Amino acid sequence: MARRYCYKDGVPFTAMVAVECGYVGVNILFKAATSKGMSNYIFITYTYAIASLVLLPLLFIFQSRAVLPPLKFPFISRICLLGLTGFSAQMCLYKGIDFSSPTLCSAVGNLTPAFTFILAILFRMEKVALRSSTTQAKIMGTIVSISGTFVVVLYKGPKVLSSLPWTSPSSSAFLQWPLDQSAEANWVIGGALLALAFFFYSISSIIQTQVMEIYPHELTVAFFVNLCATIVALPVSLIAESSLSSWRLTYSVTVAAVLFSAVSSSFSYSVHLWGLHLKGPVYVAIFKPLSIAIAAFTSAIFLGEALHLGSVIGAVILSMGFYAVIWGKAKEEGRIDDDSCSSNLGKLSNDKVPLLQCHKMQDI
Repeated sequence: MARRYCYKDGVPFTAMVAVECGYVGVNILFKAATSKGMSNYIFITYTYAIASLVLLPLLFIFQSRAVLPPLKFPFISRICLLGLTGFSAQMCLYKGIDFSSPTLCSAVGNLTPAFTFILAILFRMEKVALRSSTTQAKIMGTIVSISGTFVVVLYKGPKVLSSLPWTSPSSSAFLQWPLDQSAEANWVIGGALLALAFFFYSISSIIQTQVMEIYPHELTVAFFVNLCATIVALPVSLIAESSLSSWRLTYSVTVAAVLFSAVSSSFSYSVHLWGLHLKGPVYVAIFKPLSIAIAAFTSAIFLGEALHLGSVIGAVILSMGFYAVIWGKAKEEGRIDDDSCSSNLGKLSNDKVPLLQCHKMQDI
């Protein structure tokens, strides 16, 4: 009994917290690596290339038992589009962190469900029933999330948590919150780039849904996406960073940042798939706001970043909007499951199927 509880509840909880810690750790290590002069282009290219190498042996270790369809043009074209949007998202994300901070990145990341909801409506993947409480919750959550983004980007406010005394002045110098008009403008630009990055991620999630319907094998899709993103990133990065000396990872922090980013992305993807299979999408999504607290705490410790009231208020508003969208989606999915269950019971009523059959169907 205890072992089953540990597997069903304890392990997923620990794994999801580890994923959020890894996500924040990548952003903090990136910020530290760029302070040593590492280019965004080189960091992204190395990350995609190493992630592809990490995923390659996993394809042979975890081979699918089901018969997979052949690789045809609809699949290949969408994989190329995923690679392009993924690279664009990474460029905007890390450039935005360069202008702002990992804490702002974690806060703005809560816009993803709102962006996905808007895109699903535009692509007619989501039905809008204005009188439905679930639709109202998702619309209000989207509006609240966007409002929270404006607060966290445009309002600074007084310090809530100062940089800790043991952080070195050099580590906090490049992460000081806006002190003049130029720095404040950079902060706003960083927030806009981060919002654009998560908009690209939302586009990727829409395309990925279509890809998984065509080719239902997650590791294969992940490998080809990373490989395609590497092919896209490499020529762009070579044009932007033509000097071969800039491709040498001379500092230990740059090596650690690249390796940790590649391994973390592969691990996070696997854990998300496992969490979706075991606990469902809502359980996976509710851990997203946790990254804000992790980023604020770790940035203060390792990078000497001060936390301001505007970020706290904006993060709270963003989290409220995030959970409103997730709640609406969860209620809608639960209603669909109930309708499906009732339909199955209606069809099987003549055969006198027990009521528990409905729950068995849902478990399957």
